[in-house]
This record gives sequence, structure tokens and C-alpha cells, in this order.
Amino acid sequence: METSEAAADQPHLLVVDDDARLRALLQRFLSGNGFRVTAAADAAEARTLVKSLTFDALVLDVMMPGESGFDLASGLRQHSDVPILMLTARGAPEDRIEGLERGADDYLGKPFEPRELMLRLNALLRRTRAVQRAPLRQVKMGSSVFDLERGELRRDGKLVRLTGSEAQLLKIFAAGAGHSFSREALCSKLNIALERSVDVQVTRLRRRIEDDPKLPLYIQTVRGVGYVLVPDSVE
Repeated sequence: METSEAAADQPHLLVVDDDARLRALLQRFLSGNGFRVTAAADAAEARTLVKSLTFDALVLDVMMPGESGFDLASGLRQHSDVPILMLTARGAPEDRIEGLERGADDYLGKPFEPRELMLRLNALLRRTRAVQRAPLRQVKMGSSVFDLERGELRRDGKLVRLTGSEAQLLKIFAAGAGHSFSREALCSKLNIALERSVDVQVTRLRRRIEDDPKLPLYIQTVRGVGYVLVPDSVE
């Protein structure tokens, strides 16, 4: 019989799919391959579970009655960086792009090989743990380098003076590089009331970082969501 300590060491997954048969199959397969699995039939149930339990990764179906997997991923990204794998029959390029824009980390179309799902989940978890083990120090964006520990931005080796709010916003972006942040979430993190204030701060940061602030390469707008920092490298 599995000990409680061994079970605690297993990655805990939340599988969200309205298909009861597929949900049961995934739960059985993943549980037999080193995961703890909790299942939810829809987004509402998933939200309740996320509030009370800690998960190492989520597997979300897109097409569900009520709130879609895309909408659920967007909502979760406002307050969580948990890895998300979208599992869906909608496999067109535009659907994959939308899933990634909404905050998914990976996308696997149905029908799928269960072993591929397992391998993709393990890869997601390895990347997440590597980031957790190695604290971020520097984020490089063209000729600009931001030091997270010092809160300093340098461009072409020269110190760029940032306001307190600009430094705080850039630190949020840098710490979550590659993840989309909604304006609402940024307002909460920055303790400001107006979403327009976030837009103003982003515009100022772009002027300090981007070669062409009107065509930003690094602080990008995510349509219908907010903003994402896409650096050249994170060290």
C-alpha cells in the first residue's frame, strides 16, 4: 500500500473535462503513472477546487458547457502561475494560438496518445521546478538588462532611472516572464485603482526598453487580456 509520504511526493494534477468517460480514463492512467489526480466536470467545480487545494499542473478541456477552458485559463492566470496544458479537439493553429494567449503552457489535441500526455506533463513540471530552484537574476531585452535583485535597469551598460512604480511593474513582468498579466491583476499587484494607470506605466517602460515603443518586441500587448514580457533570455 502506498504511504502518505510517497503520495505527497507525487505531482498533484487537476483534470477538467465534461466527458465523464474521458475524465475517468485520464484519472486512472495518470494515477497509475506517478501522479495524484483530482477531477472536475466543469470550470465552476475547478475554481472551487483551486481555492482549497494546491495543484502542480492543470489539464483543461476547451469545449465545456458554460465557461470554456480558454476563459478558465485566463481567469486563473490573474492570480496563479500553475502550469496549464490544454487538451482539446480544437486543434487548428488559431485555436492553439488562442490557448497560449490565454495563458496555457502547452496544447495537446484530441485524439491523443496517453503516453504523450504524460511526457508533456512531466516536461512542464521539470521546467517549472527548474525555475523554482534557480532564482531569476537578470532578464535581457535587446540592449537592456534588468536585475531583479537590485531592481535596476541598464541599457547599453548605462543605468536607466526608473520611478518606484516603473521598477515594481518591471519586476512583476520579469518574475513572470512569458506569462500574461491582465490589467486587473496588475492593478491589484501595484495597489492602484485605474487600469488606465497600468497602460501609462507600460507606455513609459516601453520608452525605456524598446527600440521602437510603438512596435514593442519585449513588453507585448495580449489581445483581450493585458500584457506579457517576452525577453531574449532569463538568467
